[in-house]
Amino acid sequence: MIHPTDGGVFIDVRVIPRATKSGVAGARDNALLVRLNAPPVDGAANAELIAVLARALGVPKRAVTLVSGERSRQKRVRVMGVTAEQVAEVAEKTGSHETTE
Repeated sequence: MIHPTDGGVFIDVRVIPRATKSGVAGARDNALLVRLNAPPVDGAANAELIAVLARALGVPKRAVTLVSGERSRQKRVRVMGVTAEQVAEVAEKTGSHETTE
């Protein structure tokens, strides 16, 4: 789910578009589960994913990059300036509920 790299991490993400609220919702199937209010149309869900992860991890949006899965619910994201432990802490903290960011 979380793979350390120089200066940051790669995160396997599973998104649920058109959710009631956007936010990190724990982990599922070895991926960080992120609920997105945006529909998967014209890149809206991908843009919201970047914003939600940046907010949850306390980094600027420019530190979050979609690496693969642009048109899939399974994605891989690179986040610079965080550690695997910080990401795991966010996943655990939000494990049983959505955050309203």
